[in-house]
Amino acid sequence: MPVAEIPNPHQEIHRFRGRLLVAALVVSALFLVLVGRFVHLQVLQHAHYDTLAESNRIAIAPVVPNRGLILDRNGVELARNYSAYTLEITPAKVRNLDALIDELATVVDIAPKDRKRFRKLIDESKNFESLPIRNRLSDEEVARFSVNRYRFPGVEIKARLFRQYPYRDLTAHIIGYIGRINSKDVEALEASGQSANYRGTDHMGKMGLEQSYESRLHGTTGFEQVEVDAGGRAVRTLSRTPPVSGDNLVLSLDLKLQEIAWQAFGERRGALVAIEPNSGAVLAFVSKPGFDPNLFVDGIDPQSWDALNKSIDRPMTNRALQGQYPPGSTFKPFMALAGLALGKRNARYTISDPGYFTLPGLSHQYRDWKKGGHGAVDLHRSLVISCDTYYYGLAADLGIDAIHDYIGQFGLGEKTGIDLPGEMSGILPSSRWKMRRFRQKWFAGDTVSVGIGQGYNIATPLQLAHATAALAANGKVYRPRMVSHIEEAASRTLKPVGSELVRSIAIKPEHLQQVRAALVDVTRPGGTAAQAGKGAPYSFAGKTGTAQVVAMKQGESYNESRVPERHRDHAWFIAYAPAENPTIALVVLVENGGHGSSAAAPIARTVLDYWLLGKLPDGAQPKSNVNEEPSD
Repeated sequence: MPVAEIPNPHQEIHRFRGRLLVAALVVSALFLVLVGRFVHLQVLQHAHYDTLAESNRIAIAPVVPNRGLILDRNGVELARNYSAYTLEITPAKVRNLDALIDELATVVDIAPKDRKRFRKLIDESKNFESLPIRNRLSDEEVARFSVNRYRFPGVEIKARLFRQYPYRDLTAHIIGYIGRINSKDVEALEASGQSANYRGTDHMGKMGLEQSYESRLHGTTGFEQVEVDAGGRAVRTLSRTPPVSGDNLVLSLDLKLQEIAWQAFGERRGALVAIEPNSGAVLAFVSKPGFDPNLFVDGIDPQSWDALNKSIDRPMTNRALQGQYPPGSTFKPFMALAGLALGKRNARYTISDPGYFTLPGLSHQYRDWKKGGHGAVDLHRSLVISCDTYYYGLAADLGIDAIHDYIGQFGLGEKTGIDLPGEMSGILPSSRWKMRRFRQKWFAGDTVSVGIGQGYNIATPLQLAHATAALAANGKVYRPRMVSHIEEAASRTLKPVGSELVRSIAIKPEHLQQVRAALVDVTRPGGTAAQAGKGAPYSFAGKTGTAQVVAMKQGESYNESRVPERHRDHAWFIAYAPAENPTIALVVLVENGGHGSSAAAPIARTVLDYWLLGKLPDGAQPKSNVNEEPSD
């Protein structure tokens, strides 16, 4: 048998001590690493991790300011806010959106139009945003959802302020509307450095005063520091920087006057603009038909959009601001002033009107509206009876560039600068304009048509009202404005928006008197607007106009009854009153209305009667004092 080896106790002890030392060194090294890491975290990086911990504990929540109100001159609210509950979905937190909406519809009523609008909002918004699937929930619906909330992750009820326009189409083209902020809006806000002030805000102005005064109406966003638990639920509010509400806008517009003017149009299409001559303040601003701006606040449904967008009546077009029409005979008072100022006519100059005008050496006849002509016509009579032949000859004598340079002083052919977005400039032609536009020289025949407000001559109703106001103000041209005062939310002070005198036109008093006297006689027996002026207890000046829509062939006579309704002439009427000291100047356009005397002038008379006398038209029941309930 082999002899067993006897262990050496000293060697074993030495080996054990070596292992123990190695283990002690490893443990010490690990301990040193732990201590070093502890020092790094607790000492060197204390401030960094303290900030991170605090940010996990504290959430910064934006507090959206109340949007400023818009009121008429008498304090009637034209745009206001009200609070209601919305049912909202955050798409980023939902796996199957269609299935969720289907299940949600078993608890809260969700109509097909709500689904379509929600899909449109998804396309326009960022995926992580909370988007409304239903607005203005009833208390019963809120309670029903609250009981079933656990079934719907990513869905919540929020209390929001809603914008409401109680007078709908009556003021739609003035006030405009707000809509949800889209990607283009975000880019614009970032470019202007305003994105921080719109945190938490879903809407902004998209049209009208809501758009042009967005920076004043929106206000300043506030912030709350909220302590949250591990589940992200708010525990308590630590601090609060309150928001500053948007400023209120007070308009020069008189809502009752606006409604009287609106109702006077009946079912006809057209526009009316009334201005205070010596300040530029807008008193009424009608574009008919209109639309309901409430449809756009939370995203218009496709059916309503198609109905508005495809309507032959173009209700979305602001006719007063953007409609461009030949001014017709309303252009003649300004032509008369040009003739007097430039020495081409005087009060005694008389023509013999055969019913047409021909340029020297040409056979083409420019016909007067009255077959056979008016006989002897001087400047006064030319305006009273609206003689075309007189102004054909005057235009030829003046030349297009002289017409452009003189009449352009009244603001025709350029934007007025009113505080509304989207204004069109119209066209007051010149030889330079035609060369730029068509690369063609100007012909004498072009000038003849311009003399009676036809041809290349195009104006908006606002421009003609602006020019008429300048005539009524003895040549003083004020910039038109809608807003008369701004009530600043921070200080609660009402600050006026001052009148802006753009220019003063040098008009000899005798020339102005000659033209204005003729315009007063337009509304008296023998004038083209005699019927509209009949029985008026005040004197007012006016001028009728008929603007051709479809050109007639040489020798062909116009027969309104044989022309399709939308090819009939447009009807114009410009006026100011009282004639001696005007407080209102206005223009009326009735699309395809035919004659200014029969279609447009009666509307102006109705408006003037109310403004000067407080007289309501027969059967009129103004509703501008009705406080309507919010509607979807």
